[in-house]
Amino acid sequence: MVIDKGKRPQRSRLAVAGARAATESIFTPSSPGDRVANVVFRALLLLGMGFALLGLVAIIVWSFIEGLPRLDTSLVTEGPSTLFPENAGYRTSILGTLWVIGGVVLFIVPVGVGAAVYLEEYADKSRWWNRAIEVNIQNLAAVPSIVFGILGLAFIVRGPLSLGFVAAAGSLTLSLLVLPTVILAAREAIKAVPNSTRLGSLGLGATQWQTIWHHVLPGALPGILTGVILSVSRAIGESAPLLLVGAVTFVTFDPTFFDGQYSVLPVQIYNYAGRPQDEFRVLAAAGTILMLAVLLSMNSFAIWLRNHYEKKNAR
Repeated sequence: MVIDKGKRPQRSRLAVAGARAATESIFTPSSPGDRVANVVFRALLLLGMGFALLGLVAIIVWSFIEGLPRLDTSLVTEGPSTLFPENAGYRTSILGTLWVIGGVVLFIVPVGVGAAVYLEEYADKSRWWNRAIEVNIQNLAAVPSIVFGILGLAFIVRGPLSLGFVAAAGSLTLSLLVLPTVILAAREAIKAVPNSTRLGSLGLGATQWQTIWHHVLPGALPGILTGVILSVSRAIGESAPLLLVGAVTFVTFDPTFFDGQYSVLPVQIYNYAGRPQDEFRVLAAAGTILMLAVLLSMNSFAIWLRNHYEKKNAR
């Protein structure tokens, strides 16, 4: 039996319309009470989102207006100073933030993606240790950040590693904090890759690792980058763990990764905001805008990279 090709689009439209009608008949509220509840629930969701966005916009606008007199080049090029607040800046804390966040990215991407690949592609779910790893990853995602700071102080700054109060210690501490988020996001992205892609590659003679490297990971890369973006956004604003691993110090020299003390933008802003002089309060407000600019710059690059691979996979 030969099917006319011209009738295929019409039959496809009829099939889609039938599926849509069946779905709407199941999920569309059938009574006036259900319709009212649906409208009220949607309104509450929009109201909550509106309050959150309003608070965020209010903080940004206030910080911009308050810190406008100090939004100049000296804010970036000058270091901290308690004697001359009108000339003080965030150079050392910017460098410390870049060192810490750079170390976080270099650690969480290979470790997080590797753990996700193992759990999704290689792990035997019937083995107790694999189930224990999954439970621990899910539990670690809900642990308060200060607990990671205590662990970083005990095992990274002191204890087995004994790195001291350096940027590398803060980087490893924040990496442990955001690593569960990267693993969970990478696992979901790997799950979203169609299984037919794996079967087709294996059927053509590729090994399992070749299939993962050339087909699964490129297809999952946009979702993995989304998890990395969320993790970096959280890490750059964390201050509680870093207070325990050395970032609380007042640093007047440019830090390095493995040597010398360091500071980061959130801690430096907190130090400036706690001083009684009005000049430091203006400096703290300007630092808030500066930290948002650094965060948006990093996220913009990551979003551009994600969109690049999304377009590449769509071809």
